[in-house]
Amino acid sequence: MSRPPLSGIRIIELSGIGPGPFAAMMLADHGAEVIRVERIGSGKAGPEVPPDKDILLRSRKTIEMDLKKPASREIMLDLVKNADGLIEGFRPGVIERLGIGPEILLDKNPKLVIGRMTGWGQTGTMSEMAGHDLNYIAISGALHGVGRKGGKPVVPLNLFGDFGGGGMFMAFGMLAALHHAKATGQGQVIDVAMTDGSALLTAMIHCFRQVGIWQDERGVNLLDGGAHFYDTYETKDGKYISIGAIEPQFYARLLELLGLKEDPVYTRQMDAGNWDVMRQGLERIFLTRTRDEWDKIFIGSDACYAPVLSLEEAAQHPHNASRKTFQTIKSTLQPSPAPRYSVSPTVQPEMFNNVLDTDTLLASIGYSEDRIRALRRERVIS
Repeated sequence: MSRPPLSGIRIIELSGIGPGPFAAMMLADHGAEVIRVERIGSGKAGPEVPPDKDILLRSRKTIEMDLKKPASREIMLDLVKNADGLIEGFRPGVIERLGIGPEILLDKNPKLVIGRMTGWGQTGTMSEMAGHDLNYIAISGALHGVGRKGGKPVVPLNLFGDFGGGGMFMAFGMLAALHHAKATGQGQVIDVAMTDGSALLTAMIHCFRQVGIWQDERGVNLLDGGAHFYDTYETKDGKYISIGAIEPQFYARLLELLGLKEDPVYTRQMDAGNWDVMRQGLERIFLTRTRDEWDKIFIGSDACYAPVLSLEEAAQHPHNASRKTFQTIKSTLQPSPAPRYSVSPTVQPEMFNNVLDTDTLLASIGYSEDRIRALRRERVIS
C-alpha cells in the first residue's frame, strides 16, 4: 500500500494559535511527522479549547519545554538538526531573542525550511503592531467587497486571513521551499503574511476590475450578492438556500424550474439595472416553500442550487456523508483531511491525548535517560 505523500518529512512546530497550527495540521494530515514544541503546561492551540477537543492539534507529537531556559535552546537545535522544516507564528524578532533565530537554525541545518507566520509580515511599516484576521483582510482590500449594497463590510469569519491567506499559504510555501531544498540542498526563510495572502486571494477580482466588469463597491457585482442569480434566499421555514446560476444555460434551467421561463422580466439576465427588481421577485417565490421542498425541486438539476446548511447539518448531508467529508474522532466532529489522492492515502486523524512524547523524541536524537531526567528536574522539559 502506498504511503501518505509527505511521509519522511519532519517538521518542528513552535506552538501558536490559528493559522500556524492549521498549516501544521495540513502537513500532518498528508503524512509529515510534525513535532509540536509547546510551552510547559499549555498544550493548546487556542483559548478555552481542551487539548483533546482541539482539531488543529490532531495527528502530531508534542514536547513541552521552557523556551526561555538556555538548555531548551540546545534541545531545539538538536531537534532542528534532524528536521526538514520549522514553523513559527510569533511577532517579528521573538525567536531571535530566544536564541533560535533563522541564522542560528540554518547554521545548524543548512537545508532547513523556516516558515514564519505573521499578520503584517516580517517587514513593513505595521509589522510590529498587534492585529487579527479582520485587520489583515481590511488592509489587503479583501474585506471591502464583503457585504450588501449600501451597508457596512460584513465580517466573513476568520477564513480569508487566518486560514485562507495564512495557514494554507504557509503549507504551500513550506512544500515549495522543501522541494527547492531537496533539489539544491539550500534551506531558506518563508515570510508568510496574512496581508499578502489575502491580497493574493483577490487576484481574479482585480482582473475583473481592470477590464471594467467589477465596481469597487460591495453588493453590486456578479459574485458579491449584487446579481439576483448569485445570492441566498430565505425559505418558508426561515432557512436559506443558495443560487449560483451564472451561465446562460444554468440560468435558463433556474427559470424553468421556477416557472419563469416565459416571464419577460427575467429574460435580460445581465441587465444589472434590473437586478434588484428580479431579486425581489425571487425573494417572494422562495418564501412560498420550505428549504426541503426546494431541495426536492432543485437537487439533481443544473440550476446551480444548494441548501445553506449549518455546521451540524453539513456533516449529515447525503453528499458529504457519501464522500466522508466529515468524521467523528473520539466524540469530536471534524472535517476530514483534504484533498484526496488516487494512490496515496491521507492520515487518519488522531486527537491530542495528553500523553507527551518527550522521552521518545529526545531518545530519538541521542539523549540518555539520565540527561532527560536532569532536564526534567531543572524544569527545562515537562
